[in-house]
Amino acid sequence: MQNQSVQNYSALIKAQLKRSSSIKKAKVLKGFFKAGKGEYGEGDEFIGVVVPEQRRIAKLFSGKAKTSDIQELLDSSVHEHRLTGLLILVDLYQKAQETKDEVVKKEIVDFYLSNTKNINNWDLVDLSAEKIVGEYLLDKSEKEKEIIYLLARSSDLWERRIAILTTYNFIKNHKYSDTFSIAELLLGDKHDLIHKAVGWMLREVGKRDQKAEIEFLEKHAHKMPRTMLRYAIERFPENKKKYFMKTKQTVS
Repeated sequence: MQNQSVQNYSALIKAQLKRSSSIKKAKVLKGFFKAGKGEYGEGDEFIGVVVPEQRRIAKLFSGKAKTSDIQELLDSSVHEHRLTGLLILVDLYQKAQETKDEVVKKEIVDFYLSNTKNINNWDLVDLSAEKIVGEYLLDKSEKEKEIIYLLARSSDLWERRIAILTTYNFIKNHKYSDTFSIAELLLGDKHDLIHKAVGWMLREVGKRDQKAEIEFLEKHAHKMPRTMLRYAIERFPENKKKYFMKTKQTVS
């Protein structure tokens, strides 16, 4: 994971992002990611760089940037710096996956989990958690998966979202038990972004195994937050939607 070059790649990456920035887009992104006072993204700064451009820059520097460079990006208050750093980290993990380098994979996962405080908006979580933590834990033991259950019980919104989004990789590999277990832990969560994430993951299960999703909903639909349930049943036929909404108790 380390690179022997003394070049400060984080500064070069920030310079590349600045060249692609847009004040107009920055204003739009600040509103979209709720970065205003009292909102979930409060304090997040934007320079207005679209994700495809961030992906291009990440690819350009992947394999060159050191851990210290990525750390500098993740420590930045600028959203695009953090996301680009995470995109580089995802690329590094995928390369380690291809070469079956278990040591590097573990280093990357540990590095990622040590930076959860910097993975603090929904796109940062959604574009990284399943590709790094999810891929790493896919075939690991229950004991090794305990970390995502700890995150699911965290007081931090983004750590809870990392927990449920990590299981997206499991879902893609037709393994649903951890998704259901973490969804159950998050049924009483108060935040809308968790309601949406859990409902989304349940819907993804249903795309692959509707019977398994229905079995979960039969047990829990009545106590699920309304948004979570609506997301979960979005692809159901109308009669099924009505059935589950009818069983739903009003949740304030």
